[in-house]
Amino acid sequence: MSETKTSGETRAAGARLVALVGPFQSGKTSLFECLLARCGAIARQGFVRDGTSVGDSSPEARAHAMSVESNVGGVDYLGDRYVFVDCPGSVEFAHEQRQLLPVADAAIVVAEADPRKLPALQLVLRAVEDAGVPHFIFLNKIDAAAGNLRETLSFLQSVSRTPLLLRQIPIWNNGIAVGFIDLALERAYVYREHAPSEVIDIPPGETVLEKEARYSMLERLADYDDALMEELITDIEPPRDQVFDDLAKELRGGHVAPVFVGAAERGAGVTRLMKALRHEAPGIGATRARLGVADAGPALAQVIRAVHTPHGGKLSLARVLRGSFHDGQPVVGASGVEDKISGLASLIGGAATKQSVAEAGDTLAFGRLEHAAIGDILSAETHGPAPAPAKIETPAPVYALALAVKDRKDEMRLTAALAKLIDEDPSLVFVHDQQLGEMKLLGQGEMHIRVALERLASRYGVTVATHPPAVGYRETIRRAVSVRGRHKKQSGGHGQFGDVVLEVGPRGRGEGFGFVERVHGGVVPKQYYSSVEAGCRDALVHGPLGFPVVDVEAVLVDGSYHSVDSSDMAFRIAARIGMTEALGKAEPLLLEPLLAVVMRTPSDAMSRAASLVTARRGQILGFRARSGWDGWDEIEALIPEAEIGDLIIELRSATSGAGSFEAAFDHLAEVVGRQAREVVAARGAAADR
Repeated sequence: MSETKTSGETRAAGARLVALVGPFQSGKTSLFECLLARCGAIARQGFVRDGTSVGDSSPEARAHAMSVESNVGGVDYLGDRYVFVDCPGSVEFAHEQRQLLPVADAAIVVAEADPRKLPALQLVLRAVEDAGVPHFIFLNKIDAAAGNLRETLSFLQSVSRTPLLLRQIPIWNNGIAVGFIDLALERAYVYREHAPSEVIDIPPGETVLEKEARYSMLERLADYDDALMEELITDIEPPRDQVFDDLAKELRGGHVAPVFVGAAERGAGVTRLMKALRHEAPGIGATRARLGVADAGPALAQVIRAVHTPHGGKLSLARVLRGSFHDGQPVVGASGVEDKISGLASLIGGAATKQSVAEAGDTLAFGRLEHAAIGDILSAETHGPAPAPAKIETPAPVYALALAVKDRKDEMRLTAALAKLIDEDPSLVFVHDQQLGEMKLLGQGEMHIRVALERLASRYGVTVATHPPAVGYRETIRRAVSVRGRHKKQSGGHGQFGDVVLEVGPRGRGEGFGFVERVHGGVVPKQYYSSVEAGCRDALVHGPLGFPVVDVEAVLVDGSYHSVDSSDMAFRIAARIGMTEALGKAEPLLLEPLLAVVMRTPSDAMSRAASLVTARRGQILGFRARSGWDGWDEIEALIPEAEIGDLIIELRSATSGAGSFEAAFDHLAEVVGRQAREVVAARGAAADR
């Protein structure tokens, strides 16, 4: 696909994919609705608060009044085709935008004039900037904004690595924004409820401010255009076409992020935003270049979302990067396994419209591609695997719940259903912990897991009970003891006889179990040594406190045998008897896992985050500035696994929803006093049930 240029306009040919991103409750879904309505894709604008929006139409989104998955809507506007994808704003569902951004042509970052949301906005902007996506800022809720626009722009700039370029200034009347002045067009507009703004003369009182703001905009553009700089120095008014060409060029080059103002819920400022998209946003050709995909070659598409529907099977939402695809066409992914497209459809909210072909630039649902995973590149060249895509970082889980089904036969249904949910959402993780005897679902937060369990019940009819995951407690011993383990049984015919003397003692932390034989005189034949070791290991499965035993050593020093009645099993039983007795005598002690935690937090929330560590029996190891993130810090700490369960909930509460952490097992540490007694008592109570 090429680009066309007419009278100062440079527009991309082919459908364009535009991501709508921004912090939670910034108004992305309201903007999505307004864009669909303004372009005629829906009859009237719906509202999130009323439950009438095309986006957020899933039962889970309606129930929680928030976006929990991305919403897709295609529109036609003045002869151009666009697909808007409204991405969830909650950090718990941020994986949706990570999947989309690499193949988006442009992004609209929805922001507010609210300093409290800056950390969350910075997370969004960093994701967009790291993906190299040209982006506009839509300063939403301007009708309810308080304060000076210059101040607002200043604190927004503090979290953007890309220079912000003010494109519009509000027209205020008694402290309320009633319209705006477009600095590129030098025209004033007054807002009309749910309709395009009306052109008016620039109010006399705004003329000086408009001239100053326009000159600042041109100065910024002149940083990248020597001819424009020369015109400004010599007081020559640049031609309007040249200004628009510069605006498009600097946006596409990632040199600036234009800032527009409006109020999405009222439909204010949206038409000018659409026209800026039409004239300035790049298309699929620029996106191919950014991804390193050649213009020529077999048809390629990248999967950005998967949905398992009740009746239509699996749908893979994919962006066509090159060439075209048609219904029934065979395709392969990176694995080289061939699938056949079973239907193509454009989406608008939950409604699908059949299409016969998918051209370069289109974003359509491909039917029944069972082997296609999110992020996969699909190729029409079926002789060999498709190119491997750039890896999409999946964030490490920060919250977990243990799952229990009412009937064991439901475990297979649970596993199959969770596999589909994880195919749709790779940031979910399912673990069957054999050692603890638990099934666990891990994700990005409490709401993330809650939504997954609601889908599990509503879509697949699988209801589970949940509880906090078990902690991997262990036990060891304080001192060395010597014991005899003897097993003798006579029941007619050959009996059973095994006799061992063991010296059992502690080892260094993390050294595990050790077995040594120091038998003299053949009192225990060599053929039984491995059985003695196996019997000792059997006793370590559950120690006297009820937990697996670690970091002990057993030394076989003596024993006896019977030439007829001794056997491997007899010596194994004898060793288990002796080891069990030894562990009870050797002063058992409880160990708990400590996790090495790195917490990332805005600097102004550092003290609140640090207090969470100390309140959870944690030890702070150090503080440091977060590399490459102005205004952010990191805390290194050790925190017991038993205290980590709801840490992410409190951390996000303390950091305006922006804090995060990573945790990994570090070492086992001794638990003493009341804490140890409570853990052992709880284990005993659970065993008695």
